Amino acid sequence: MAATLYIDADACPVKDEVYRVARRCGLKVFVVSNAWINTPREPLIEQVVVDAGPDVADDWIAERAGPGDIVITADIPLADRCLKAGAQALKANGQSFTPDSIGSALAGRMIGEHLRSMGVATSGPPPFGPADRSRFLQALDAAVTRAMRAAR
Repeated sequence: MAATLYIDADACPVKDEVYRVARRCGLKVFVVSNAWINTPREPLIEQVVVDAGPDVADDWIAERAGPGDIVITADIPLADRCLKAGAQALKANGQSFTPDSIGSALAGRMIGEHLRSMGVATSGPPPFGPADRSRFLQALDAAVTRAMRAAR
């Protein structure tokens, strides 16, 4: 069975790159968001608009992603859920979430939330640039290769 790609799409800057890889490899893509997003009208690309609300899109993806699938998200708890289900998870900058790295990512997120709740100003992610896009394409190609090997 071929991998399915899931995009946590509301703020994803690499949707076009995912579409290109999916076309080349013949993979199904679900573009999941809380509002309509302009997506190509192609059989392999399906837009899913879920109800607005905390974690509704995340829940939709986590309930479906499994072994051999690839999830594109910056959401650390979603990445954790998908990893536990056997899927791969990638950030838009090309960083892979792994079973070895997800614990520290979750801890860092909790520390940041705690600091913000105390009124400490924390910085957001660095600006997204061309090098991030290139790293993402390399990471996605590697993830697709792993998924295809595992499907054999």
